[in-house]
Amino acid sequence: MIHQLSIFIQNKAGTLEKVLRLFKLSEIQIITTTLADTQDFGIFRVICTEPERAYLVLKDAGITATLTQVQAIALMNTPGQAADALEIFAADGIEISYLYSFLLKDKGVLIFKTDNKERADKIIADHRLTTLNDCDLLQLAL
Repeated sequence: MIHQLSIFIQNKAGTLEKVLRLFKLSEIQIITTTLADTQDFGIFRVICTEPERAYLVLKDAGITATLTQVQAIALMNTPGQAADALEIFAADGIEISYLYSFLLKDKGVLIFKTDNKERADKIIADHRLTTLNDCDLLQLAL
């Protein structure tokens, strides 16, 4: 499991910079981010080196955030690996709520949230997919 921060930010100048500045001042390294916006606010999802401490830093600054667990798998860095992995979940009727991906060293990384974590865990184990936890991801990032 990976710990992910979901940070709610207003769609106005300076709010994203404020969050990033807090990370900088706290010396928390960001590994990956994604930003989804709506009319009035955005959801800034962050995977970082110290998610629990980052959550407290944000909370102390009055920024609304949640700390959730998401799933992560490592794939070979070749075309089509993400499609093959998602095909396995789709064949079992697992819905992916959201997903983001990136490359670290020679690995592709998929971070995702499903509608059924327990079934997804079983599928991952049955198909011998490589799961990542916070420590694994940090080791890849260094």
